[in-house]
Amino acid sequence: MPDQVPEPPPLAGPASISGQALSAVASLRQLVDSLSREQRRNQDLLASLGFALRSFTNLGRFLELVPLVAARLVGAEGAVLVAFHPDGRLWREQLHACPVEGSEALLRQIAGLSDRELQELSGEEGVAGRLDQQIRRLLPDRPLFGTSVVARSRQRGRLYVLGAASGLSWSEVHRRHVQLVADLTGVAIENELLQQEARRHERIDRQMSIGAEIQAQLLPDHCPVIEGVELAARCRPAFQVGGDYYDFIPTKPQLIGRRREQGRWALVMGDVMGKGVPAGLLMTLLRGMLRAEVLSGLPPDRILHDLNQLAQEDLSHSHRFVTLFYSDFDPRTRLLRYANAAHNPPLIWRRLRNTVDRLDAPGLLIGLQPEAQYGCEQVVLDPGDVLLYYTDGVTEAPGLNGERFDEERLIRALHTACRSGIGAQGILDQLFARLDRFVGPDRTLEDDASLVVLKVREEVMLPSLPS
Repeated sequence: MPDQVPEPPPLAGPASISGQALSAVASLRQLVDSLSREQRRNQDLLASLGFALRSFTNLGRFLELVPLVAARLVGAEGAVLVAFHPDGRLWREQLHACPVEGSEALLRQIAGLSDRELQELSGEEGVAGRLDQQIRRLLPDRPLFGTSVVARSRQRGRLYVLGAASGLSWSEVHRRHVQLVADLTGVAIENELLQQEARRHERIDRQMSIGAEIQAQLLPDHCPVIEGVELAARCRPAFQVGGDYYDFIPTKPQLIGRRREQGRWALVMGDVMGKGVPAGLLMTLLRGMLRAEVLSGLPPDRILHDLNQLAQEDLSHSHRFVTLFYSDFDPRTRLLRYANAAHNPPLIWRRLRNTVDRLDAPGLLIGLQPEAQYGCEQVVLDPGDVLLYYTDGVTEAPGLNGERFDEERLIRALHTACRSGIGAQGILDQLFARLDRFVGPDRTLEDDASLVVLKVREEVMLPSLPS
């Protein structure tokens, strides 16, 4: 018998074709809806993390959310966040994992890593590799994906996402989502570090402001009235707190009224080597010692000798020295006695000769040698003479071309100001204006600059001596 030809399958009718098409459309719609729901869920998770980044003032609360959001974004079983201190040590207070239950042992073992070992590894890749190795050793049967938490090109930690033992399909989208969470975490950590630094600077600024206020109170807020002379003084610190020091001290503070104005006064200009708070503290200490010494009534060389011995221990511990010009002035005789501990010699303009001279005497820095000796000189001031005390912040001030203001420029500026016939305050203002022009507009001085101007009134005459 001939082979039987199988009958062809029956052709699908119109109703069957329509049903298959509807089924495919429904499946596609379900897939699209599922993807849309997943996308919305991921957007909500990232939005919640962004909201926490904007709103939380506690870094720990934000970092607790990071493993939870990372795990849910990719459908993983858990996640671990390992954060670092700026110096590379593990930030053990900020180790977080999801789920919390069952992760305590893992976090304890991570916290047990040696900081020294991590810091000795070469580069951030070495640290990341060592952490990856440790996590894989602790979770040998779990699929693992890790990425660095980076801020301003510095590694701030590692974020790990853990799959179930059955496996997890890592897509490029998953990796991008985890990296986005890691980047937001880096921003949060860096923001916390910047806020800590800002708070530290605020505390320092408050302390500096208090120090500057105290120092300003220690410097004379006005010049005393001394018979027959005009006085003007100003200190311009390079920082809020400086090491320059000037003072006007009555040798007999018990006198009052006109007797005080006619009494002998100590005129002092000093400079502690260095700038800022340490110099300001030493200046304050020195001021107290000197004021006590002035009450002894000793001549200038003896006062510097005793002050050097008193301050020797404190200055040697601080590894700083002090320059100091000490003088006392008797208004009745216009006699100025002075001694110098290596300070810039004051300048004196002699009206009758129209010349500028230097007042100097031999002597070493305060604090350099315990038994240092100091010379004592004296000069009688004539009517119209001008005496200028200054610190090296004036002569060492740099100009726009890199040159220093130097003593020669100061002498010429003093000579010009004195010849104009203005008073002590006018001379002081003119000298600072000349210095500012030399330094340049809107430029601050590198060192503290102080000036004290004493001008003998021209109408003053020497009193007649009794017969």
